[in-house]
Amino acid sequence: MTAELASIIDFIRYGASRFSAAGLTFGHSHDNPIDEATHLVLASLHLPPDIPPAYGAGRLTVAERASVLELIERRVTERQPVAYLVGETWFAGLKFKSDRRALVPRSPIAELIESGFAPWLDDRQIERALDLCTGSGCIGIALAEYNPDWQVDIADISAEALTLARENIAFQHVEGRVEAIQSDLFAALQGCRYDLIVANPPYVTEDEYAALPGEYRHEPKLGLTSGADGLDLCLRLLAEAGDHLTDDGLLIVEVGESEHALAALLPTVPFVWIEFKVGAMGVFALERRELIEHAAAIRHAAAARRAA
Repeated sequence: MTAELASIIDFIRYGASRFSAAGLTFGHSHDNPIDEATHLVLASLHLPPDIPPAYGAGRLTVAERASVLELIERRVTERQPVAYLVGETWFAGLKFKSDRRALVPRSPIAELIESGFAPWLDDRQIERALDLCTGSGCIGIALAEYNPDWQVDIADISAEALTLARENIAFQHVEGRVEAIQSDLFAALQGCRYDLIVANPPYVTEDEYAALPGEYRHEPKLGLTSGADGLDLCLRLLAEAGDHLTDDGLLIVEVGESEHALAALLPTVPFVWIEFKVGAMGVFALERRELIEHAAAIRHAAAARRAA
């Protein structure tokens, strides 16, 4: 019986057991029920994720027990991501507000930010950076937090996502160095050029979306899908990015499982697929000069997409 639950560890263990028994899908910041339950319990108690283990024996009040149990049951019955239930999540070591206005932050690009984009930016002078398709603003805000001398623009087509991104800008106190701009890719960024563009555009195919577990149905579809092969937005981005990079500029884009479709569609483009600690994650890097060199092939593929 839940009346026997008393400590923080009790509730984490109970939540993990409930999540496992219910067959939940884990993929929004966590990949296992224990980490998911830990996030839910600690966040609901307004405790940090790195709380010393000794506090695990701390006992919950009656009100806290009721609140945590309610959230555990909602996670099971509603299949909502934990980040939405508790209103927060962590990305690149930073806490962000999270709700249904934007996808839950979870990009592997966090690892690049934390490592200083080594070796990609080792010999580059970065003054201006752009986070395109920013959603909650997590990538661009993290760029600014880790690089205090950078000026960062974050852009998204969704007005709702940008309201959340602006809340996160204020939450992280980077108002003077991060500007949120509503833009359909580069449409509202005419004349702007950046030393680094990082993008996590929608890349889920329609078939993949139809088969996604219930957890993903709570996220805005606009932030997930991008045509039959997941590449509609990416091709537009590739066709336009060269005009918005400085001469020595770098483009980094996440396309996830659409990696193979992109490589097959543009076999002459020298995509460099970045290796992460867990392996390849569908993130590529391209120099501006490579975008310019292969512009004709990229424009042809993008134009064929528009005409189809």
